[in-house]
Amino acid sequence: MKLQRALCLLLSLCLFLPLAACGDSEAHNRQLFAMDTVMSLTAYGKNGESGLDSAIGVINSLDAMLDPESGSSEIYKLNHSGGEGVAISGQVAEMIRTAYSVYELSGGALDLTIYPLIKAWGFVDANYRVPTEEEIESLMEKVDFSRVSMTALSGGETYLVTVPDGMELSFASVAKGCASKYAVSALRSAGVESAILSLGGNVQTLGVKPDGSNWNIAIQDPENTESYTGILSLGECAVVTSGGYQRYFYSEDNVRYSHIIDPATGMPADNGILSATVVAQDGVLADALSTTMCVLGEDAAKEYYLTNGGFEMVLITDDGRVLVTYGLMDAFELANADYTVEIIR
Repeated sequence: MKLQRALCLLLSLCLFLPLAACGDSEAHNRQLFAMDTVMSLTAYGKNGESGLDSAIGVINSLDAMLDPESGSSEIYKLNHSGGEGVAISGQVAEMIRTAYSVYELSGGALDLTIYPLIKAWGFVDANYRVPTEEEIESLMEKVDFSRVSMTALSGGETYLVTVPDGMELSFASVAKGCASKYAVSALRSAGVESAILSLGGNVQTLGVKPDGSNWNIAIQDPENTESYTGILSLGECAVVTSGGYQRYFYSEDNVRYSHIIDPATGMPADNGILSATVVAQDGVLADALSTTMCVLGEDAAKEYYLTNGGFEMVLITDDGRVLVTYGLMDAFELANADYTVEIIR
């Protein structure tokens, strides 16, 4: 875990160092640890400090709200409701709504009810283990997002969610995307016009760089996490990368298992996709889709993109290819000669 945090910090520094001298606006920088990852935030201009105060407040609030192991969190109350309805905030409802849309469109590749499986594999407390086939089969009976119901209460700002008894939700696939989205909203409300946030594998930008140019966002090389595969030149958007290389363990027989669980099998996804980077305007959607693409694999991920649209993506495969959607063709620059680029169109 310490190594992972150090690598996140190194990547964040690499991301921000080229930006510090851009334009005439002063750069204000903060770092924090939340949602189990190192986060780096940079805001420019006279309102930068107050904007960062607000953004960090949003992140910490969501972190407390979404911790499934904290008895005071909304998610803990949902997971231990015994099948009774629980009132939740609009932000949690937004994550459920976005995740459920992706769940339906992807044929169940994204399913928030996999939390019992995540725990069984040891990805919650780092006590890694390979569950037996019987255990996985038993836990799979509790995986079914379609059984979760949500109803808007009067006013539309509070929702009633019912999770069947024995089922548990994990918001790991959407939490940082939601945090970055609302942190940027807080920065904008504070008068900040230019900012970039790196929340682990989630990058969210506000406006463009102070000099009017695009942000340069590196995509980490999943085969060498101290380097990067390519660079995206983008304006205001969310850029989220997921991959099995980010958290994994080796079993006693030297088999590698990643933290991205396929809801269809109860096993870590293993389909040739090393990482998936999604670019979208909405941070929650980008976060949800990056995990989904890793579960779907190359062919199904391409089909999802071509059928549904609304985002762009970069897929890195285990045979050395970088698959870039047509909308990013002019924004992507390959930075590693060990890879070849293919355009999805």
